[in-house]
Amino acid sequence: MAFSPLCWVGKLTALRSSDLGMRGLTNYCLSCCVNTLLQTFSATWELPQLLDRWDAGGVQEDDRNVPLQLKKVLATMRSDSPEPVHHHDLLHCLDRNRVRLNKQHDADEVFLSVLNFLLQQMDNRSLALEIQNLYKIRTETVLQCLECGSVQTHDSYQLSLALHIREDRNALEDCLASFFKHQELRGANCCFCPKCQTKTPSKQGLRLRSLPRILCLNLKRFRRSLFGTRKLDCIVAFPESFDFSQVAGEAFAPDFARVECRYTLYAVVVHSGFAMCGHYTAFVRHVTQQWYYADDSRVKKVTWEDVKTAYGGDNGDTAYMLMYRRSCDQEAPKPE
Repeated sequence: MAFSPLCWVGKLTALRSSDLGMRGLTNYCLSCCVNTLLQTFSATWELPQLLDRWDAGGVQEDDRNVPLQLKKVLATMRSDSPEPVHHHDLLHCLDRNRVRLNKQHDADEVFLSVLNFLLQQMDNRSLALEIQNLYKIRTETVLQCLECGSVQTHDSYQLSLALHIREDRNALEDCLASFFKHQELRGANCCFCPKCQTKTPSKQGLRLRSLPRILCLNLKRFRRSLFGTRKLDCIVAFPESFDFSQVAGEAFAPDFARVECRYTLYAVVVHSGFAMCGHYTAFVRHVTQQWYYADDSRVKKVTWEDVKTAYGGDNGDTAYMLMYRRSCDQEAPKPE
C-alpha cells in the first residue's frame, strides 16, 4: 500500500516506557484524529472499565463492531508491552462504518459517532446506556411568549456542548455563559404560541436538567461561508478547574439534579494547521495526575504551562475539544 507523505511521517514506532506510563499510536492513513480521541478515551478511565465488564463473546468475529475493536485497543494501550499499539483493525472497522481512512475528519464528529456506535452495536443495552450516561447532558429548551407569558418546554440531551467563540480573545467561562443566554425572537423569527393562536415575539433559551460525570466541550473554531471554511486561531483561555454553578448558575432548570458542579480538566484535543489541512494531537492527564502530550507515536511529559499553549494565538496550535471530569469523581476508584 502506498502512503501519502502526511501518512508516512507518522509511521514511527509507538513509544512506551515505565517512566512515561503511556503508549503512543502509529499514524496510519491520516489517523491522527482517531489516535487523539483514543488517547482521550484511555484517559477517561471509566470507559475502559465499563468495556471490560462487557462480555463480547457474541460478537468476537464481527469486524464491523466498533465497541469490540475499541475494547481491544484500549486494553492494549494499558498493557506494559513495548510493542506498538496495533489499532489497524479498529481503523478498518471505522472505515466499514463510514469513518473513512485516508480522509481528514472533524474530531468532534468522530467522537459523537463513536459514542453512537457504542450505543447501537453493543449487545448489552444496560451497559451501553451506562457508557452514554457518562457524557449525557440533559437539557430543556424553553420558549416563552412575550405577549401572554406562557412557556413551552422540550426535553432533550447532548453529549457535548458546542460553544460559539468570538474572533478576538475569549474565556471559557464567558463562552459557557453565552451558550445559556436566552435570546429574543422577533419579526420573521417569531414562533407560534398555542395560547395566543398566532406567531408572537418570544424568548428562547436552554436550561440544564443534569450534568454528567464527563463534560465534553467543543470550541467552534471553524466558520463556513460562501468562500469556504476558515479556522479561528483566536485565544480561548480555559481553566484547569471551574465551578459550573458559578459560571452559569442561571442556566439550571428548577428540577436540576443538585450534584457537585465543580469540574477538573483531564484532556485537551488540539488542532494545528488550517481548516482543510490540519493535524490533531492531545494533552491528557494520567491517573497519576501527570500531564502528557501525545502526537501520534510520540509521547512526552509536560506541565500545565505547556497545556496552556493550546489557548491559541499565532502558533496555530489551538484547543478544539476540552474534557472535564466532575471533581467529586476524581476520588473514585481508578485503574492501577
